[in-house]
Amino acid sequence: MLAPRPGTPRVAGERPPTTAVVGGGIAGLAAATALAERGVRVTLYEREPCLGGRLAGWPVNLSDGTTVTMSRGFHAFFRQYYNLRGLLRRTDPGLHRMAALADYPLRHSGGLQDSFRLVPRTPPWSALGFVALSPTFALRDLVRMNPVAALPLLDVRVPEVYERLDAVSAYDFLESVRFPEAAHHLAFEVFSRSFFADPRELSAAEMVLMFHIYFLGSAEGLLFDVPDAPFPKALWEPLAAYLRGHDVDVRVSTSVETVAPTADGGFVVVAGDEEQQHDTVVLALDTAGLQSVVSRSPDLADAPWRDRVARLRNAPPFLVSRLWLDRPVAHDRPGFLGTSGYGTLDNVSVLERWEDEASCWAARTGGSVVELHAYARPEGAARDAEQKRLVAHLHAVYPETSAATIVDERHEWRADCPLFPVGGYTDRPSVRTSDPGLVVAGDLVRTALPVALMERAATSGFLAANALLERWGVRGQALWVVPDRGRSAVLRGLARWGRA
Repeated sequence: MLAPRPGTPRVAGERPPTTAVVGGGIAGLAAATALAERGVRVTLYEREPCLGGRLAGWPVNLSDGTTVTMSRGFHAFFRQYYNLRGLLRRTDPGLHRMAALADYPLRHSGGLQDSFRLVPRTPPWSALGFVALSPTFALRDLVRMNPVAALPLLDVRVPEVYERLDAVSAYDFLESVRFPEAAHHLAFEVFSRSFFADPRELSAAEMVLMFHIYFLGSAEGLLFDVPDAPFPKALWEPLAAYLRGHDVDVRVSTSVETVAPTADGGFVVVAGDEEQQHDTVVLALDTAGLQSVVSRSPDLADAPWRDRVARLRNAPPFLVSRLWLDRPVAHDRPGFLGTSGYGTLDNVSVLERWEDEASCWAARTGGSVVELHAYARPEGAARDAEQKRLVAHLHAVYPETSAATIVDERHEWRADCPLFPVGGYTDRPSVRTSDPGLVVAGDLVRTALPVALMERAATSGFLAANALLERWGVRGQALWVVPDRGRSAVLRGLARWGRA
């Protein structure tokens, strides 16, 4: 546990301090929650008509007259997401709105399939058990591997892992270890896919950190949960009500144009035709949103910080295709399947396996709701062709779907996930800026903690809130993370020997 600095439980005085939280995704919601619970007057600005950021959902009308919720796709809530799960417990203490998926199967077009269901969860047996149980690690493959090159996996320290491996691509690291090709795809590219990036562009430090989080730094393994209803119903509508109960002014469909520091140390936030003064500001935006606000706010922080923000990059475009089929997929298909070797297809989800809305539609029509993901698509890709190709890959993975009629389909093309490029770690913004009243949150920031993806967003939101609460002498949010180094003394010793 990372304990916050000592302080009072709540802000004191007749006039509580005010904070503008710009962005209503996971990071902004975490920051707003921690601040409002301690008496800070929070105004939450969200450009879109709904909260959730990249986990938002919105209504669409199908051709059969059904109104359903569309989103940007499947997200796994891993058991190591301690701080994100803590945020969700504000409205669901027992996480009863989460459904556990039994496995994280990965299938290669050559016929090999990996499973994490039977892999031990206690380090180091988790990593050793995976190798022993995986069909992708044959004895001849193990003999030709380079064990010295693999030693950094055994003792991941944060932030030192970035000093050692940020200058190397995930692809080159795997090549140096000489992992068998099938294991390369199934066991490790799954981590680079989580970043929506080609492993040739992704920092090896980020991939190795993921290995640490799931295998050698925690005992939860790759088990995960998913919301049992669409994101708005399961997650964000209850949290919005919770925030309003703490006097948070939640403003959706409200785009912040500029943020300007004032002579008294505060800020003027301009949103549409309205200006409002705040004591502090949390910028919890995606890359493009942060760059847009900062470019129009030339007096924020300092010039080097603004330059770093301007250099941030997004990962390549990705495609999420959701299909409503007139007949079911086979009953034994898993709720989620990672794929490799099936062209552009990265994974398949069968939503009625866990989501109530999809389950009701499937039960009423006798069909299935299937979702396909394709990551790291080329800029300027022909969208119609990509969408058709993705459906063809589904037919190869689940042949019974080739006989199904598509009742309706929705295709979401996005390019707003941060890229963590080779050598880019030190150029990413941290939570704190040169202005103590201005902080940044989101999965794009560097935290010097072993967190990633949605958990990095939630953790950075709490860190941003804690940084502001320190100014007012208020105790912030306690944080939980996996150990910041390997848990096995023997393996740490081997890693040190390799570095010597």
